[in-house]
Amino acid sequence: MFYRIPPVTKNLLIVNVLIYLAMMVMGSKAGVVDRYCALHFFSSPFFNPAQLFTYMFIHGSFTHLFFNMFALFMFGPQIEWSLGSRKFLFYYLSCGVGAALVQEGVFAIMLHKYTTLLSPTEYRYIIEHGAQVIQNGYNYVDPTAGALNSLVNTPTVGASGAIYGILLAFGMLFPNQQLMLLIPPMPIKAKWLVLGYGVLELVLGFTGRADGVAHFCHLGGMIIGLLMILYWKKKGTYNGYY
Repeated sequence: MFYRIPPVTKNLLIVNVLIYLAMMVMGSKAGVVDRYCALHFFSSPFFNPAQLFTYMFIHGSFTHLFFNMFALFMFGPQIEWSLGSRKFLFYYLSCGVGAALVQEGVFAIMLHKYTTLLSPTEYRYIIEHGAQVIQNGYNYVDPTAGALNSLVNTPTVGASGAIYGILLAFGMLFPNQQLMLLIPPMPIKAKWLVLGYGVLELVLGFTGRADGVAHFCHLGGMIIGLLMILYWKKKGTYNGYY
């Protein structure tokens, strides 16, 4: 079955797994990879522009890696066969980068309230020195300082933004495809499954539930994917079934 997977999907699976295994072998030294390649907020001293791309190839746990790669394995081939390999790779990477930019934008809006709660000196100090505090596995005891530091200096990792873009594409290109849920075990059309995921991420993102999950990154991947597919359809450059 693995040999029948189209090339881009196959290579994305291989690269993500190899990077995860390499970081496992590195042990405690893998923190260096997180320092330079995981996505930090723009104002974090650890941020660099390459992180908008590199973060999507790093995963924090086996479970995180498994579910992302399982979704890529299940839905990626159909999208790659429909779009073609080159366009699929462009779509995947664009959704990942776009998801990162959407999350950074949402975080910028969320950070505005801290400028009224803290003095400019306190604000700058927390951002500049809090990165190393997070890197060492700690955070500030003060709730306001801790929340600000978490928002700015906690890195984001994983291919979820790109994966949600693929889910969105599957729901648009194969809207009436029947899928089987595991919990509860029932069939559902792809378009309703994707819509349900989008609504769930929107609710969790605004309510702050499931803390530690990049809900706006997921939504960003779906938004970028939606815009790209609609644009390709309008320009008549999409070659597969719509």
